[in-house]
Amino acid sequence: MTNSLLRMMTTLSCLLMGVYAEVTPVQDFSLEKIAGKWYLGGIATNAEWFVNNKASMKMGTAMLTPTEEGDLDLTYANLNADGSCWRMTNLAKKTDTAGRFTFHSEVWNNDNDMRVTDAVYDDYSITYTIKTKEGVSHVLINLYSRSPEISAELQQKFTQFALANQILADNIAILPKNEECPAV
Repeated sequence: MTNSLLRMMTTLSCLLMGVYAEVTPVQDFSLEKIAGKWYLGGIATNAEWFVNNKASMKMGTAMLTPTEEGDLDLTYANLNADGSCWRMTNLAKKTDTAGRFTFHSEVWNNDNDMRVTDAVYDDYSITYTIKTKEGVSHVLINLYSRSPEISAELQQKFTQFALANQILADNIAILPKNEECPAV
């Protein structure tokens, strides 16, 4: 019984990873154009951590900085309700596919396979990340905007992309605006 369950879980995991792998990065990805400040305005995932915390989540900022090697430094900041700042930095390593990066998050202890799936570099970008921890994978789709104002059209585009990638409608959130953390 245990072996059958383990085999079934392994098969399901492989099938899901096959589905995840079909999402490709945007054509003509530009590392230089993706650089700079972005507002994290939308999150979509079926992961339990999100379902349990989405009501308290607010917009944060991300600074994307290309390295000389072609990797991408990802620095996130979010102002907490108590006035403190939550910050996280990851170095996303380039892959053989432009617009696709991998990194290990020390904060969350997971491996990440991130693809920039859509981008109008002076307006918005959408990333699709497969996050894997202890053999369990979840998809995280993020909407980034150059402005804290996110149009209804962009919200709809993000929502449709998330729904098309098996995210439940209740697990798609456009984050409310928030004050920014002070620069360090």
